[in-house]
Amino acid sequence: MNIVLTILRWIMVVIGILMILLGGLWILQGVNILPGSFMSGQSFWAIVGTGVFLVGILLSYLGLRSRPARPVV
Repeated sequence: MNIVLTILRWIMVVIGILMILLGGLWILQGVNILPGSFMSGQSFWAIVGTGVFLVGILLSYLGLRSRPARPVV
């Protein structure tokens, strides 16, 4: 059971990092720093990107922070 929790924690970290990268990309496109897409210059994508970015940080933090439950003695 311990190995399953470890794998799930790392999956949370990987998904969190992907969300951080995707959110950062959407923020940059939304504020028109990265032009060349239908998303460029659209403030909606900057707002959505910020949300995705923050959820990614939270997911990564929880994946790195969580530890297996200690058995009650």
